[in-house]
Amino acid sequence: MSELHKRIRKTSLHTRIMSPEDTIPFFRNGMDLGWSGFTPVGYPKVVPAALADYVEKNNLQGKMRFNLFIGASIGAEIEDRWASLLMTDKRWPYQTGKVVQKQVNNGTVRMGDKHLSVYAQDLAYGFYTKERGGGFDLGLIEASGITEEGHIILGGSIGCATEVIQHSDKLIIEINTAIPSFEGIHDIVMTERPPYKKPYLISRVDDRIGSPYVPCDPDKILAIVESRLPDKGRALSDPDETSEQIAAHILDFFQFEVKAGRLPKNLLPLQSGVGNIANAVVGGMVKGPFSNVKVWTEVIQDTMLDFFDSGKLDFASSTSLSLSEQGFKRLYDNWDFYVQKVVLRPMQISNNPEPIRRLGVIAMNTPVEFDIYGHANSTLVGGTRMINGIGGSGDFLRNAYLSIMHTPSTRPSKTDPTGITCVVPMAPHVDHTEHDLDVLVTEQGLADLRGLSPQERAKTIISKCVHPDYKPLMQEYYERARRECCELNVGHEPHLLFKVFKMQQHLAEKGTMKIDNWN
Repeated sequence: MSELHKRIRKTSLHTRIMSPEDTIPFFRNGMDLGWSGFTPVGYPKVVPAALADYVEKNNLQGKMRFNLFIGASIGAEIEDRWASLLMTDKRWPYQTGKVVQKQVNNGTVRMGDKHLSVYAQDLAYGFYTKERGGGFDLGLIEASGITEEGHIILGGSIGCATEVIQHSDKLIIEINTAIPSFEGIHDIVMTERPPYKKPYLISRVDDRIGSPYVPCDPDKILAIVESRLPDKGRALSDPDETSEQIAAHILDFFQFEVKAGRLPKNLLPLQSGVGNIANAVVGGMVKGPFSNVKVWTEVIQDTMLDFFDSGKLDFASSTSLSLSEQGFKRLYDNWDFYVQKVVLRPMQISNNPEPIRRLGVIAMNTPVEFDIYGHANSTLVGGTRMINGIGGSGDFLRNAYLSIMHTPSTRPSKTDPTGITCVVPMAPHVDHTEHDLDVLVTEQGLADLRGLSPQERAKTIISKCVHPDYKPLMQEYYERARRECCELNVGHEPHLLFKVFKMQQHLAEKGTMKIDNWN
């Protein structure tokens, strides 16, 4: 018996095994498609590639377009290829890829962006496909197996695959035999509708409240296709000096909070976002003084494996194993060690405010920029150009015990190595308000904003976080805004509204945000 047949334990479904090309007649222009996948792990690979081949071969670019609803990003080899063939019409809620980003920003792809926990529940409520009464025409799911009852055993991510399976009219299942069966690592709870939703009774990171598979009506399964393609996980570069300085500030802050009695010696459960700074912070924890640590997050990156190996990380809950290809090799080579320390949950649970608040999660995420009053922008460069999406950062930051955002104080422009300041007078787009953030960090220092008024926050952020190249400009802006607004009795959060974006204008015209003055 082949490995594929072994993975499909409901033997009556063996008759639905077919090639990727055989699934093409199931697709029609304009369909609402739900996919599995989360930061690019656990996404369908062979069926989308076969459909793209069909569109390209038959010159159907722009004639077969689909509305895609996925947990987060998927592999760029699928995302960008579909976009380049004009196959993506609508895309929710998060994407990565140069082609799809360009199309989002020129209007070719209609992208929506929402907090991931809310997005997942709204999928179940039918809000995104309300014209057809909710749900999806077709769901594409990568799985690692199917049970005797026809239930779905997912792979290295869950995301919103639970909602897709539950609310798709029909399903195509890719069984990936290049990965081990992930049976037992998942904790599945299906989304319920109000007004009688049950609470998520999670009081420990390692609590389990659901089942190891996603319930599925096997009659919904149109096709089962074998995949042997590994996930195209993103490799992260080694932490640079700036990232390590940021991590050091955060670790010092944790030690101060422990001494003050506001954190236990093993801290509280950690959440860390995606990217090199987040990786550096976790890397700092590997070398740091804290042990018996737990993690409640949405992605587990490569340095989490180092954290486990150090013996300092006891357990991690996530919705995705967002590892590089080398990270997955480490995982599979030491499978029995790692899987007993990890649970994967639907993002409706991993990102839900209820357990985040109950557990007292410490949230750490990277913005595009933040301003002198503590508002942060995670999504739109210059206030208009979409990068990826808000992802789950807002789910955690608004509900965490401690909400921390970290970024370099500057980034290079094309002509100036410190041409872009990441601390601005006023964020041109706000994803996280001053009410949601406790601590802001750059390599320059850490600003603890708890209990501070807006003007106290501004003084602290300028003093602690701004790069020396911009500190005089920021100080001048704040003092002038404070003086002019307070004279008019409008100075609670003073701004010079007709000058506040002068630095962004100067960047567009001169290639740097270093203006001469605020006149």
